[in-house]
Amino acid sequence: MKAIIAETPGPPEVLKLQDVPKPKAKDNEVLIKVEAISVNFADIKARIGQYHGVAANQPFTPGLDCAGVIEEVGSAVVGLSVGERVSAFPSSGSYAEYVVASDQLVYKIPETVSFEEAAASLTVGITAFNVLHKVARVQPGESLLIHAAAGGIGTTAIQLAKLAGVSKIYGTVGSGEKMELVTQLGARPINYREENFVDVLSEWTGGKGVDVILDTIAGENFERSLEVLAPFGRIVSFGHANEGSVPGNVKTDELHSSCRAVLGYSTGTYRKHRPEFLREAHEAISDLLEQQQLTVAITGRYPLAEAAQAHVLMESRKSTGKLVLIP
Repeated sequence: MKAIIAETPGPPEVLKLQDVPKPKAKDNEVLIKVEAISVNFADIKARIGQYHGVAANQPFTPGLDCAGVIEEVGSAVVGLSVGERVSAFPSSGSYAEYVVASDQLVYKIPETVSFEEAAASLTVGITAFNVLHKVARVQPGESLLIHAAAGGIGTTAIQLAKLAGVSKIYGTVGSGEKMELVTQLGARPINYREENFVDVLSEWTGGKGVDVILDTIAGENFERSLEVLAPFGRIVSFGHANEGSVPGNVKTDELHSSCRAVLGYSTGTYRKHRPEFLREAHEAISDLLEQQQLTVAITGRYPLAEAAQAHVLMESRKSTGKLVLIP
């Protein structure tokens, strides 16, 4: 079978399509013929050696999630059958024609949801749902700031926040095109390349700040975000998309006196240690997709062999929505 292999950390050109052995399902795994693969920013971090869980300087196949058809079921698997349409977090990378996945990380796809939608929504849908509802515990009437609002998680989070009754949604973006997209989805955009989002939000909120902030950027962006986090507010840190994956810092004396909270989240950590926690979020996202209350903006489709081109676009920060690979 064919799979993308990165022999060493580096630029997109290190992603090469190679012939590799077809995997076999173990007792608690299923073998999936892949029909669509999601491209996530974590894939870029992994490719350049900055993603947790990827061994340094070891060849690997990138990719967090995919969708396809079950071709083989392990002897101990219950509730999954050959021929079923599923999405999954594979045991190794998803940039491949076939993958194996633990039965705890395989999810059935509604008939009305396409493979592309299922793949594109798995990581971003679960992540957006959990950071909003499980971690930040957003409430109707609260205000929300989403960084990288035009990306896959951002566009999903805007829609989920509207459904949750959030009163005011703000989003930082890096271009006029992205401002238009975020506006269409129902959020008020700020072009961080042209304006200081701290100053803008201070003015828009009359100095009160926002109740919930979703931050995948970290570093200085996290520290500046704390300046506009309202009393009793919650900021969720769930990524390090800044150059160099620089962490952000917080002064504890600025938290306890204002009753504000800093919360961390990683879908990858839950996949590894508490996979059962993710199923509720997946079911909620699947229901919303099936009911057409949530849409996944798939803005680019690439053959598997052109994975490097997809990385170039995403890494340029010019992409919006989701990119998918087709084996």
